[in-house]
Amino acid sequence: MDTMRWEDGALLLLDQTKLPEKTEYLRCTRPEEVAAAIRRLAVRGAPAIGIAAAYGLALGAREFKGTEREEFLRHLRAVKELLAGTRPTAVNLFRALERAYRRAEELADESVAAMQQALLDAAHHLFAEDMEICRRIGAHGAAVVPPGARILTHCNAGALATAGYGTALGVIRAAHAAGKVAMVYADETRPLLQGARLTAYELQEDGIPVTLICDDMAGYAMQKGRVDLVIFGADRIAANGDTANKIGSYSVAVLAREHGIPVYVAAPLATIDERLTSGREIPIEERDPEEVTHIGGRRLARAGVSVWNPAFDVTPHWYLSGIITEAGILRPPFKEAIQKALAAPKGE
Repeated sequence: MDTMRWEDGALLLLDQTKLPEKTEYLRCTRPEEVAAAIRRLAVRGAPAIGIAAAYGLALGAREFKGTEREEFLRHLRAVKELLAGTRPTAVNLFRALERAYRRAEELADESVAAMQQALLDAAHHLFAEDMEICRRIGAHGAAVVPPGARILTHCNAGALATAGYGTALGVIRAAHAAGKVAMVYADETRPLLQGARLTAYELQEDGIPVTLICDDMAGYAMQKGRVDLVIFGADRIAANGDTANKIGSYSVAVLAREHGIPVYVAAPLATIDERLTSGREIPIEERDPEEVTHIGGRRLARAGVSVWNPAFDVTPHWYLSGIITEAGILRPPFKEAIQKALAAPKGE
C-alpha cells in the first residue's frame, strides 16, 4: 500500500494510527489538514513527514488566488511556518520545506501560477528521490548483513516511514532478497507500539520472517544468542554521529555493546544536521501523557499520575558500528566520515 499519494488535487495519507486493523486514507486539501496529520502521527517517520510537509506547502500555495508575487511568497512563508511547527526532532521536515520554498523563490520573476506548479513538482521530486535513496541505502546495507542473520530492529523505519521502501527495513528487505535473513526481531516500541503495529505488519506482508518481542525482552534475546546485529533508523544525526531515534533505541544500543553485537543506523544524508556538534543539541519532542497512560482509548494508569513522555532518545556515536546512507556506509571516526560524505558531489 502507499504511504501517501497525490490524487485529483489532494494528498492522500495512509492513516497509520488505524493500522493494522484498518486501511484508511485521509484526504488532505489544505495545509492545516496535513499539519494535523503530522502532529497526531497519522503520517510519521522522518522522510515521510518531510515529503508530506512539502505536499502541504504545495496545497497552501494552491489556496492563494492573487497574482502579486511578493504577497504570494509572504503567504507561502506563513504556510511553511505552520508545517515546520508540527514536530521538532526530525530534521527531514525542515529540509524538505526549505528545499521546496527555495524552488519557489528561484522563480520569483515568474508568475504565481508557475511558482505554484513548481512547488507541486518539488514535492513529487522529493517523493521519487526518497524512493531511490532508500533503495540505495538497502543495497549498501545488505553488505553488512551476514548469511543467516537474526536482526533486531526498533520502531518502524520501513515503507510506512518513507516514500515506500524504508531505511532500516530497506536494508532488511534487500538482505532478505539476497537470502541472508533468518529472522527479524521487532521490538514492540512503547508507548505507541510502532514495532508491533507497523514493523511486524510490514514484514509479514513481505513474507520476511518476524518475531515480535516486548521492549524489555531485547537484552535477554541478546544474552540467549538470538541476535546477530541491530539496525534502526534515525530522525536526526549530529555532526559527530550521535543519533536521535525513537525512544528506547539508546537502551538497545547499550545492550548490544554489552553483548558484542554491532549496531547500524540506516538513514539518508539529509537526516544529518551538520550544524549540531553533538546529540546534546538535538531537540527532543515530548508528547501527550495519554500516550503512556492509555492504549486504544483505555486507561491503564491511575488518573493524576505524573508522566514523562519523550518521543526520542539519543544514542552516542561510540555505540554505532556504522551509519548506512545512500552514499555508502559511514564508519568511525564519524565526524570525518560525515564531513567527507556531505562534501562529496551527488552520486559519489
